[in-house]
Amino acid sequence: MDFQADIIDRVIKNAIQVMENSKYQMFEILDTAQTELVTLNQELQSVLKETAETIERVDQLEMNYRRSRIRLTEVSRDFVRYSEEDIKQAYEKATQLQLDVMIFREKEMYLKARRDDLQKRAKSVEASVERAETIGSQMGVVLEYLSGELGHVTRIIESAKNRQLIGLKIILAQEEERKRISREIHDGPAQLLAHLVLRTEIVERMIAKQEFKMVQDEIVDLKKQVRSSLEEMRKVIFNLRPMALDDLGLIPTLRKYVQDYEEKTKIRALFETRGKEHRLSSAMEAAIYRLIQEALTNAAKHAYPTYVLVEITYQAQLVKIVVQDNGLGFNPELFQQKSKDHGHFGLIGMRERVELLEGRMEIESAENQGTKIVIHIPTNVEKGKE
Repeated sequence: MDFQADIIDRVIKNAIQVMENSKYQMFEILDTAQTELVTLNQELQSVLKETAETIERVDQLEMNYRRSRIRLTEVSRDFVRYSEEDIKQAYEKATQLQLDVMIFREKEMYLKARRDDLQKRAKSVEASVERAETIGSQMGVVLEYLSGELGHVTRIIESAKNRQLIGLKIILAQEEERKRISREIHDGPAQLLAHLVLRTEIVERMIAKQEFKMVQDEIVDLKKQVRSSLEEMRKVIFNLRPMALDDLGLIPTLRKYVQDYEEKTKIRALFETRGKEHRLSSAMEAAIYRLIQEALTNAAKHAYPTYVLVEITYQAQLVKIVVQDNGLGFNPELFQQKSKDHGHFGLIGMRERVELLEGRMEIESAENQGTKIVIHIPTNVEKGKE
């Protein structure tokens, strides 16, 4: 396949831009991880200090409890020197000290578990920081390679069958990275949050036996907050890489996403399919999913519709996607020259991704008459690869 110089130059510039954006995103991830590590270390120091103070407090209480037991034995035996009131006071003091020892022992156990948990998390985040620094350095090398070795990159592009294959490889690499991050979050923070919920339930039952109502209410509220955080984390995992996309396929995953979109935005959403559904490659399904996700996000953010329609039509060598809303709309003729002023970066990104897939995107819109996006993506390239 012959490539013209301007086409090659555009592809290279697009690849460099993607890498630049990815590098900045990696720097943001690194900065976030470093900030989290500082916060974890600060919290760990606080917990270590509180743990030491609690251990010292437990030792002092145990000593006082032993003395109170000796005192109780002494007054209980000598009925001549000590009155019934003295015996009662000695018994109450011993009982109270026993209760205090039990409470602070539980607190000591909790703080030690919290200390161990924070140490593990700090080590995990520290490892993530090191990996992010390594990946950032590798991205810098790749950028220098792409920017400096233009002729070599041109030969690589000439060896490819077509631009869609290049686009699919880029998308596949991005989706593999999303899956990796999704796994790390699922196995790390989500598991820790679930463990924390279990710990709060144990502490709640313990305090309930002592009838500390106010403390119990606070722990119940804490448990609700942790569960809410866990649910948010699971949403993040789904957005990074919907597991159903690999397990169930494109259509069930999109149907679930449209339902969640309706619940979240309160915009009535309808999802329809036409033609005979069949599985596409993982990269192609991921690309279609991201295009529809971006289109719906743009509609909610800019168009303020009350109704959206998503329609997918399967044809022999083509997938047709229609996303239509009844929102504010805009003038397509002024779209290119005023896109930056009106914040339509999402549509620009969509068009670029469609072009990478050798597809075409058409926009039908008018002010106060809604917007209709029609995307045609050929799928015969995959058969050509086989």
